Amino acid sequence: MSVNSISFENIEITGGFWKKRQDMVRKTTAKAVYDRFSDTGRFDAFKFDWKEGMPNRPHIFWDSDVAKWIEGVAYLCQKKREPRFERIVDRVADLIEKNQLEDGYFNIYYILFAKDSRFTVRDNHELYCAGHLMEAAVAYYRATGKRKLLDAMTRYADYIEKRFKTDRDTGFTTPGHEEIELALVKLYKETGEKRYLELSRFFVDERGKRAENKPDWMDASYNQSHLPVRQQFTAEGHSVRAGYLYCAMADLAHLTDDEELKNACKAIFDDITLKKMYITGGVGSSSHGEAFTVPYDLPNMVAYNETCAAIALALFARRMMLIETDSKYADTVERIIYNGFLSSVSLDGRSFFYENPTEIVKYFDSRDKSVAGRAVNVPPMQRSEVFDCSCCPPNIVRFIPSIGDFMYTTGTSEDGRQVVFVHQFMDSRAEIDSGGKKLRVVQKTRYPENGKVRITVEGADVTLAVRVPWWSDAKYETEKGYAYFDVADGGSVELDFGMKIKVVEARREVVFDAGRCAVMRGPVVYCLEGCDNPKPLRGIVLKGGRNFKYFAEGPLKGVPCIRAAALVRPEQPENAPLYSERKGGYEETVATLIPYYAFANRGADDMQVFTYVK
Repeated sequence: MSVNSISFENIEITGGFWKKRQDMVRKTTAKAVYDRFSDTGRFDAFKFDWKEGMPNRPHIFWDSDVAKWIEGVAYLCQKKREPRFERIVDRVADLIEKNQLEDGYFNIYYILFAKDSRFTVRDNHELYCAGHLMEAAVAYYRATGKRKLLDAMTRYADYIEKRFKTDRDTGFTTPGHEEIELALVKLYKETGEKRYLELSRFFVDERGKRAENKPDWMDASYNQSHLPVRQQFTAEGHSVRAGYLYCAMADLAHLTDDEELKNACKAIFDDITLKKMYITGGVGSSSHGEAFTVPYDLPNMVAYNETCAAIALALFARRMMLIETDSKYADTVERIIYNGFLSSVSLDGRSFFYENPTEIVKYFDSRDKSVAGRAVNVPPMQRSEVFDCSCCPPNIVRFIPSIGDFMYTTGTSEDGRQVVFVHQFMDSRAEIDSGGKKLRVVQKTRYPENGKVRITVEGADVTLAVRVPWWSDAKYETEKGYAYFDVADGGSVELDFGMKIKVVEARREVVFDAGRCAVMRGPVVYCLEGCDNPKPLRGIVLKGGRNFKYFAEGPLKGVPCIRAAALVRPEQPENAPLYSERKGGYEETVATLIPYYAFANRGADDMQVFTYVK
């Protein structure tokens, strides 16, 4: 069955978990990111008036930081116009139009500092910045009807096509940091100009066919150039670059019905989710190269798990839902959005994680301060309002407003009946085209507080294909993870997936989690945090079974918790020997677990996802 995506533009999140977070982005996060980007000179850089001796020298990827913020603002404007933000975007568009070179080229760093060296250094993010500007231009035009930014970016795309595909006079053939490939697909869909789709295909097809320049410390797999893409079946290298490439591969596979690309995408997705993904949906376990490593290498304390990598994997999974009907794709999205992505933003929406570890031992932050450098990379233990490499905060600004993108796809069955696939559960209403009529789909749910979902359809008779989450014990007859219900116009279906607290273990090949387990309730992964529990956290042994109790609100206001009977070794006197014969004896205690997404909102402290369970 051929299926089509349903855009968030057609979906209104009306209440509950994600409405709260969308309101947070609109009221707080978008402004907070803008303020920090203004403080650091990112917006002023578009004036092109920086001189030596001035602060905030423009960087090679600042264009992309602002572009993602613009895209996020555009998504907010899709639902409710925001004049305060539109004025900012319009100023940026004016400056881009004013400073864009006559041939169509635009990049702040290169126009200011290296105009004669354009497209010579593969890893300097020119095409990456161009891609994000194109995505922003499409989104802003769709939200406001304003063409200035879109026209500027089509001129830029035409120039890139001329240099890379027609004249072939550049210092490299494919981007060092992928992103433009998927952006060109969006540009094609918006303008109908097939040349942009072909340019995307060119960049994807040419990757890995020849040696291209690169920094000395990396090999070709770092930017997925070790093989032609149709021969790539495992996830390699920088996890964000990889994720964006895989998105473009999936786009092209779907749009052109390319079986070789489909097979490569399927194999890569399975390699990630079966061997290289954390329980939170985080990916990219190594700080060296922000990269995938070997199968089952999933350390906790030094987990890199860049926020943008989690977003990229979710975007890849969404595209795979168009290629193959299998709940593993939506299950992966769910794992990411409630855990490894959501941990990246503070509960107040003002500060952010670049890295998202799954265990923190607080003293590690200072253990190597007495020597030059650190023995290992230790992820920050507190979120920051801005980073030198600040790709993650504006990515959050664009991701949460468009979260509805992950909810539905639709197709037609062999007997001609419309099938609506329900992938995610959010209190919402959607309008979907049904043979020229408007089909309305309404979800009423308090998910993930509980697993009850009521779905009502109005406007046509349809088949609802509802994902049954992997963690659910609900007994529904399923096909590749989806339960099918024929629903008449005006009818509804009610489901209850349950929300049992579960103890989850990793495969035994994951040596870092050997003998330890994680606690989940529904899609949410829980963790222990030092401020709620006796230390060290590794000394806590949870009692299993009925000893787990769920509370709608815990020590963090508005955030649920789980409390569990537990055992802990008794404290020892300060003068006790470092080592002594084990004589047994544990004390009873009560452990408190909070959702992983909520850790580090009360200061730096110990934290762990995997713990011992009796």
